[in-house]
Amino acid sequence: MNHEGRGTPPRAEGKTGDHDGWWAQSLPALLTGLSATADGLDEKAAAQRLKTVGPNSFRDTPERSAALLLLRQFGNPLVLILLFGAAVSMALKDWMDASIIVAIVAGSALLGFYQEFRASRAVAALQDRLKLTVQVLRSGREMTVPDDGIVPGDVVLLSAGNLVPADGRILQSRDFLVSEAALTGESFPVEKSPGLAPPDAPVAARTNSVFMGTSVRSGTARILITQTGGRTAYGRIAARLRKREPETDFERGVRSFGGLLLKVMTVIVIAVLTMNQMIGRPFNESLLFAVALAVGLSPELLPAIVSVTLAAGARDLSRGGVIVRKLAAIENLGSMEVLCTDKTGTLTAGVVRLHDAIDVDGASSDAVRLAAYQNAALETGIKNPLDAALLDDAKASGRTISSAAKIDEIPYDFSRRRLTIVVVHPSLAGQARMITKGAFADVLATCATLNRSGAVHPLTDTERTGIEARFRTLGESGFRVLAVAERTLEARAHYATADERDMTLIGLLLFADPPKDDVRQTLAALLDLGVRVKIISGDNRYLTRHLAEEVGIPIGRILTGGEIRAMPSEALARAAAEANLFVEIDPQQKEGIVRALQHGGHSVGFLGDGINDAPALKAADVGISVDQAVDVARETADVVLLRPDLEILRRGVLDGRKTFANTLKYISITTSANFGNMVSMAIATPVLPFLPLLPKQILLNNFLSDLPSAAISTDNVDAERLSSPQRWDVREIQKFMIVFGLVSSAFDLLTFAVLLLLYRAGESEFQTAWFVVSLMTELVVVLVLRTRHLAWRSRPSPLLLWTTIAMLILTLVGPYLGSVSSIFGLMPLSIALLAICLLVVILYVTATEVAKFIFYD
Repeated sequence: MNHEGRGTPPRAEGKTGDHDGWWAQSLPALLTGLSATADGLDEKAAAQRLKTVGPNSFRDTPERSAALLLLRQFGNPLVLILLFGAAVSMALKDWMDASIIVAIVAGSALLGFYQEFRASRAVAALQDRLKLTVQVLRSGREMTVPDDGIVPGDVVLLSAGNLVPADGRILQSRDFLVSEAALTGESFPVEKSPGLAPPDAPVAARTNSVFMGTSVRSGTARILITQTGGRTAYGRIAARLRKREPETDFERGVRSFGGLLLKVMTVIVIAVLTMNQMIGRPFNESLLFAVALAVGLSPELLPAIVSVTLAAGARDLSRGGVIVRKLAAIENLGSMEVLCTDKTGTLTAGVVRLHDAIDVDGASSDAVRLAAYQNAALETGIKNPLDAALLDDAKASGRTISSAAKIDEIPYDFSRRRLTIVVVHPSLAGQARMITKGAFADVLATCATLNRSGAVHPLTDTERTGIEARFRTLGESGFRVLAVAERTLEARAHYATADERDMTLIGLLLFADPPKDDVRQTLAALLDLGVRVKIISGDNRYLTRHLAEEVGIPIGRILTGGEIRAMPSEALARAAAEANLFVEIDPQQKEGIVRALQHGGHSVGFLGDGINDAPALKAADVGISVDQAVDVARETADVVLLRPDLEILRRGVLDGRKTFANTLKYISITTSANFGNMVSMAIATPVLPFLPLLPKQILLNNFLSDLPSAAISTDNVDAERLSSPQRWDVREIQKFMIVFGLVSSAFDLLTFAVLLLLYRAGESEFQTAWFVVSLMTELVVVLVLRTRHLAWRSRPSPLLLWTTIAMLILTLVGPYLGSVSSIFGLMPLSIALLAICLLVVILYVTATEVAKFIFYD
């Protein structure tokens, strides 16, 4: 159906205001009010208007984000505890301790801000490569602009697969169907055309308008933009709700881990504060010591370390051809156990070619080829590689449409799975020819007759059985088969799906798309990584099975779309786990398959590039699309492949696992070391005549030990950590923290005994010696616990190694820095005492290696 709005007033300059009820205004009045024409704005007017109304976006600007990021560093509960401690010191006029606490807070916050801001900028630069563009008319010329650069008054050209970039009125449309589920919740697409809607019409009833956030399912249209950015219907809803994305598996793990830390911290702080009060120590000293213990237990740089690690992972992935749109998806990519994908372009070469066009008896037929070419050349809906193959074949053979003229089109949809073109020709004498091509079963269902050698015969059960047998044989030979049918009927302006009946089957189209040369090896490598690949395809079971056998995917159970429709959810969850091939699938069923696999406890990735893949991409633990995908698929995905290649994805899985492993290293190692030190101090506090460490020494220790951790994102990861999917396991982290924390505590208590009973150290000497031992053990243990192997058999990254060495040197020379060391209550140590400290560290490393062997055995 072709719809066109009439009436174009002369260009008017001036207003670009926000018009209430713009869907109810006549197009001439609306164009005048927007100072626009049906040929679009000129470049100068568009640029000026962009300055006035701002970009077509309702998200925070980078500048504002930087300010919020800096403020967020001070919103950390642990930082607030420290600031409370500084306020207590100031109230007690202990200016030196207050200054030290403030300096450490500022240092930690600025370090975290620098790392996170740098990481966010790096990721933003990567994501800019995926920025959506829009086709607009400027002074009557078609051009491409970024979607955030369109303004009210722009005329935008839309086609199947596009996301609607802003709110607007339809000037012209042809077979234009729009999915508005994101805005109205209505799952079925709505036909849009020019016209007027009542002023009080709700969004769902404004069939003359389109809205930001919706997507084009079929057809084409020319749109006058009326509202952009936060003034759109979608932007106003987003501003009111500011809805968070659903929590990822990784984010749930971090939250659960935070709860564990809070419980441990609360117990230790209350116990230490109570004991200090019971033995009569000053309240202010006891309070600051308890606050320092709380901060010392927690990895306060965790947000920055996670951001830096994820950003480093995103950069590594981009070098391999994977662009990350949502950082948390990196961990989900690494934990993926099941990958659901279509065949074309991922398992196959993606270069579809027409192998042959045959009649119902299997002989090559120019008539079938010409009918299919006319159908492909004249359709205006969803572009697809099969139509492209038909057009390429026609171009190579010099075939043309001749004098056939299209009068209507019944666009392709995913329930009928066929496309119909109606043409007239001088030889038809007032009648029209309907040409339908599409999925074999869906076209055959419309046919009552077949054409054999130019004569029309009834499509009997015997004939149908023979045609179906040929279709099966062709599919088992690796051909994708479409059917072509025709019907002659009275010429008129409009046709509907009800006219697709009593048709004559004229033949079949055979398309070839061979498997990629290296896909069998890639699939085997993915399986070695613990990732099972499942094919979800709308194609028939014969072709899909043939391809699976060629590329080495175990067949297992085959589920058809019809079987899935008849299954309750529990049965589908069981069947989906067993099946590797889902065939003859309705696109709406893809999301259900993903959710069924998740219900079975699997972490699921979904690779899709089509209009109907968006729900499944959103439902999957990690949605994966390709750079050439339609807008709605690419915008929904978590990661985007620059090429539809499973080898790129395999490398992405490895990078995701490396990123996940390095994040867990920081959390596990830092918390175990801190936990050990805090337990040691909690035990020693009631029996020592003085505090084992001053509060400012605890804070300095924690700050210096965290500095090398910023380099942990660059660390190498042992091969076995990459060989299987990794998931958050808070119990495992808790076990790690307790076991290695208590090993650390044992040597802390040994150090206390040596310093007090053998060396007879005084307060300042004791605190300095244990500060050195505690900090050195925290630094060295990173190099020991970062691997399950013997430390010297697994090479750390150069940056991690050298930053650790630099901090070790600073730890050893720190007590000898005169006035700087005295600020923190440190004093020079004798050579004998320093030797004792180094011996304790060596014994601790040896014991940790032994404990590690037992822990991982």
